[in-house]
Amino acid sequence: MSNLAGRLVSASRLVSAPARPPIAHSLACRWISARHNSSDAGPSKRDQDAIIREYLQNLDLASVKEINAGGPNLMEPDILMDLHESETFPPSKYSRFENKVVIRNNPSMFVAAREQAAKERGEDLNLAEKQPGPPRTDSPLALLHLSPGEINRLYRYAVLRRRVVQQTGKGRIPQQHVVMVVGNEDGLVGIGEGKASEGSRATQTALVSAVRNMDYVERFEERTVWTEMEVKFASTKVILRPRPVGFGLQCNPNIYHILKAAGIKDISAKVWGSRNPLQVVRAMQKLLMPGYLPLGMGNGFGGKGRRMDKGIGLRPQDEIERERGRKLVSLRL
Repeated sequence: MSNLAGRLVSASRLVSAPARPPIAHSLACRWISARHNSSDAGPSKRDQDAIIREYLQNLDLASVKEINAGGPNLMEPDILMDLHESETFPPSKYSRFENKVVIRNNPSMFVAAREQAAKERGEDLNLAEKQPGPPRTDSPLALLHLSPGEINRLYRYAVLRRRVVQQTGKGRIPQQHVVMVVGNEDGLVGIGEGKASEGSRATQTALVSAVRNMDYVERFEERTVWTEMEVKFASTKVILRPRPVGFGLQCNPNIYHILKAAGIKDISAKVWGSRNPLQVVRAMQKLLMPGYLPLGMGNGFGGKGRRMDKGIGLRPQDEIERERGRKLVSLRL
């Protein structure tokens, strides 16, 4: 039966279709009745040839369109799936095999799909692109969750500015490294880093990273920490102690700006070991903020995880009350 029988069997499947062309429907019914009236071996070869011959004689272009109306036409290329260019290279003196190179996603399949949808709607895509709209900006600050006014009102301070050099096979590549601290001085604080060839771009990158990393810090009476806390990061150890009203911030200069951005007003801090500004900042980030990557905090899918992902974070009031077994009450009216 080969190819002709395959085409006939595909036509017989149209019996259960909602819209059946009259020719295909009648021939499919004849095929089923012939198979039903014959033995288990199916219709004879002569009956099969007769049905196939009649089917091919009556199958005109109109009936083909009716058959294809029920589903997608697989003979036409699909914009999203079949958009590619290919080039076949015949055998040459360098290779005795025939090679075929396929270039996909050139042009972009999404652009082609958008143009096809606009053409089906009867719209002029070029005219739509020329219509005036909001000015496009490539600044990463425009993509943040805060408005430009809210970003300008944030407290910001560049804790560290230094020149770093990356040694590569092509030579030494110098860059500017900036560590930025931002906060609203009312519980929100964020620390970000940025690298770029220019100092201004590195500062902007650090600012964007710090705004994205902002997290809420629990405070006692909106001014200090709940209890004495300590953290160790590499060779740096930081100890924070709560202090009464009016004590101020008596601590390391780098810790001062982090606590001021977070809205902590009364505290004393001591730094033991290395006083490297970068290590002090990362130790404070680990102390104030909880881990923001659950899978990277250890025992996940990636092993122990990075040190900066295993943050401690300041505990809220209800957790401390449950641990101590008594309620915390403010004595100041």
